[in-house]
Amino acid sequence: MSAPRLALTSIERRASIALASLFACRMLGLFLLLPVFAVAARGLPGGDSPARVGLALGMYGLTQAFMQIPFGLASDRWGRRPVVVTGLLLFIAGSVVCARAPDVFWITIGRAIQGSGAISAAITAWLADATRDEVRARAMAMVGGSIGLSFAVSLIASPLLVGEWGLRGLFWVIAALGVASLALARWVVPQVPANDARSMQSVRPSQVLKHRDLLRLNFGVYSLHFIQVSLFVVAPALLLSTGGLQADQLWKVYLPVILASFVLMVPGVIYAEKRRAHRGALLCSVAGLVVVCGLLPAASHHFHTLIVALTGFFVAFNILEALQPSLVSRLAPPAYKGLALGFYNTAQAAGLFSGGALGGWMAGHAGSSAVFIMAAGLALAWLLVSWGLRPLS
Repeated sequence: MSAPRLALTSIERRASIALASLFACRMLGLFLLLPVFAVAARGLPGGDSPARVGLALGMYGLTQAFMQIPFGLASDRWGRRPVVVTGLLLFIAGSVVCARAPDVFWITIGRAIQGSGAISAAITAWLADATRDEVRARAMAMVGGSIGLSFAVSLIASPLLVGEWGLRGLFWVIAALGVASLALARWVVPQVPANDARSMQSVRPSQVLKHRDLLRLNFGVYSLHFIQVSLFVVAPALLLSTGGLQADQLWKVYLPVILASFVLMVPGVIYAEKRRAHRGALLCSVAGLVVVCGLLPAASHHFHTLIVALTGFFVAFNILEALQPSLVSRLAPPAYKGLALGFYNTAQAAGLFSGGALGGWMAGHAGSSAVFIMAAGLALAWLLVSWGLRPLS
């Protein structure tokens, strides 16, 4: 029997590039707000309240967490494209509400509408539909890379856009990025076969929720994003203090760290695909997180060792971001990939929220080293949970 082809076909390449571009446009629209909102909102009624500003930022994640599963299940039943288009229309509508908002309260409403278009699961399922098992992790890595580059671009572009057009203008740019994403979803991403209705009748949604390996992966993505957000509650201040930087210079650190981590993660993803060593690559990456987080209390006192540790974190992070959704799409019943990825993305959103909340509380009460130790402990628990993950047959 011949070995499977590991090169992307033309359709797989087109779908991967189009969906990665769609993700990049939409995520850039979200990331642009993060570096500047707390400062730019001070000119609006309610913008002097940290609690209201935090609620406005966090509201997106809250509605995302509630809507990922319904949108994922809807994409299984009615197709990926209609659901993604609907979600992007909601994202655009929420952006317009934010752009026209007279105060922080209405920005919070707009952010809730933005988040209600929770299409991450549907897009990931669409990519899984369009790619073979043998190349899926590579396609997922393209999406992960596009998101990371969007984050890097946002760090540079956000202050420039707000300086030129103000917060209102920034929201209009975000709405325009939503329109660009909508055009990609409607006319560029290729159509893939719909689910067979008979296969949906043979599998119950409860089987997705009770699947042990899927539960392990859900715990994994929760842990990964909990760790990510909790680390970045304290890492920026440490970079400023150890490197003698100003806040508007942080992009000079983040950009090379993110780019270097993408280059270094590629061999791991390719090896996992060629050797079908997805479980081993996942366990090694999680073990790497344990080591990095465990060393951060000492490394964080010196600028260059902190940068090396952050690069190591993002190498492991990017490999896991590529491997885990690929594994979810393989392990889930074919008729319920969207639902499985809905649960997965809900766990991700919960990790983002709780990592920020608990990381901030821990940093305020016990300092940055306690945050790193907490992250290392969670990574160790993740490693133990993942040990039972079965290799792909």
